[in-house]
Amino acid sequence: MAGMSQTPSSAPAEPFLLRRIALPAYGPTVLASLGHGAVLPVLALSARALGASVGVAALTVALLGIGQLAASLPSGALAARVGERRALMVAGVIDAVAMTGALLAREVWLLAVAVFVMGIAGALFNLARQAYLTEVVPVSMRARALSTLGGVHRIGLFAGPFVGAAVVAEWDIRAAYAVAVATSIGAFLLVALLPDLTAGHERATAAAARRSVGSVLLEHRRTLLTLGTGVLAIAAARGARTSLLPLWAEQIGLDATDTALVFGIAGALDMLLFYPAGAVMDRFGRAWVAVPTVVVLGIGMAALPLTTTMPALTVVALLMALGNGLGSGIVMTLGADAAPADARPQFLGGWRLFVDSGVSGGPLLVSAITVVAPLAAACVVLGGISFVGGAWLARWVPRYDPTRRPRSQQA
Repeated sequence: MAGMSQTPSSAPAEPFLLRRIALPAYGPTVLASLGHGAVLPVLALSARALGASVGVAALTVALLGIGQLAASLPSGALAARVGERRALMVAGVIDAVAMTGALLAREVWLLAVAVFVMGIAGALFNLARQAYLTEVVPVSMRARALSTLGGVHRIGLFAGPFVGAAVVAEWDIRAAYAVAVATSIGAFLLVALLPDLTAGHERATAAAARRSVGSVLLEHRRTLLTLGTGVLAIAAARGARTSLLPLWAEQIGLDATDTALVFGIAGALDMLLFYPAGAVMDRFGRAWVAVPTVVVLGIGMAALPLTTTMPALTVVALLMALGNGLGSGIVMTLGADAAPADARPQFLGGWRLFVDSGVSGGPLLVSAITVVAPLAAACVVLGGISFVGGAWLARWVPRYDPTRRPRSQQA
């Protein structure tokens, strides 16, 4: 197999360089995440400005995640039917329409519908982008490629609020949505105008597109129930982190400015680790990143109740950022490793369902615990769940790790 080069996924005759596919692979993600980063801080404020109560505003924001969760399986079916590139283009159009709807919304329910559709577009975009990179990058560089994808996504989300703040200060809150409309259109144009690197694979696997998502997931149920459960733990820990940090900051008396500063410092560290994380996965194996990611997040959450000052909270936030940044791309890499080549989009739809369930379930678990116990108890419980998740990942990740196979089998 080493000398074959008929398909993008075959072992290349010359060294593969990520920079050769950087623009088509990462350009749309940078634009899309920049737009979403501009919008995320103003979603709740937009709902409040339209007359929503605090509870309704929170629900409006939550519809973004609910839309992603609802679209996970349909996204896999659509990507299998039309191909990764067309799915990315469809996602760009849907996102632009949703952002336009939010820009023009004059009623809370219209804004809520737009936010839900944003989630649908995000689910389709993320799945298609993951499948696209999995196809065009050789296994030996898969983790670096996907961790870089995670990294540029975080860079966009980090820079987006600054762009949004600048245009909102100049005009009004709706200007943030105008930025997102422009970036969505830009992402669509990049995908449409740049060469399609996956066309050969899509023609070769056209028959597989007729397989239903349900049949693919049933066939690979053992993988989903073992490795997928471990990924669910990672996603839940990440989701819980975004809830616990601001809640604990409020509990110890920090105001919104101080809390934002803590998040900003931690976010900077988070962004710096994406490529080293991928290099470790490619060289030493996936478990060397998957297990420390969830364990370090667990230690950070369990340590939160010990902090009573801003400096102490910042140290713990940096610890959790270390764990989160170290795991940049790990969820996508594990999914790419486990996905069957002849039914990749369908499988990844089920994979994303596990991931999105964890991201949504983590904050919900925090909320449920705090109904009957102090916030400190939620920190400890989520930390404990993360430790169990680390042990589970240590058991199952090596069994699906292509870096542990002979090199001749990795093409």
